[in-house]
Amino acid sequence: MIETERLSLAPPMVADFEEVWAMHQDPAVARFLSQVMGANGPDDAWRKLLRNIGHWAAFGMGVFVVRAREDGAFVGEVGFGYFRRGLGAAFDTVPEAGWILAPRFQGRGMASEAARAAHDWLMARDPGRTVCMIAPENAVSLRVAAKLGYRSFDDVDYKGSAVTLLERMG
Repeated sequence: MIETERLSLAPPMVADFEEVWAMHQDPAVARFLSQVMGANGPDDAWRKLLRNIGHWAAFGMGVFVVRAREDGAFVGEVGFGYFRRGLGAAFDTVPEAGWILAPRFQGRGMASEAARAAHDWLMARDPGRTVCMIAPENAVSLRVAAKLGYRSFDDVDYKGSAVTLLERMG
């Protein structure tokens, strides 16, 4: 578990499903999530949760569930994975970072706080390059990525949507 001033980050558990699914259904989240993750039904959310749990067993790292330290409220997800998106060796062979926050926690610097803590955690174990993909119109996520030191290296079509590929050197 990682703790910041306001947040705690822990590997996901099956018990997190309802909160993860509720966040993924929110139109403000689904708007950009579907561009980088594809379909978003309950079965898709279930498979993604199981994938995220499996990353911890397979790679010793993965996506964290983020909660507010104050009251344990579900804030979102942040972390890394090897998602094998078919975008080539420059993208698929290194940890891909991602962050998703429930709308009621957006706009308070929590995405940057959680993502910074997750990156610091990963870099202490395996310093190196990480990547992420963001829809070009997702200005908020692009700002978080810039704060973390990500820089664009390509624009591609992914599952019918334009996305920007970014990289960060450890």
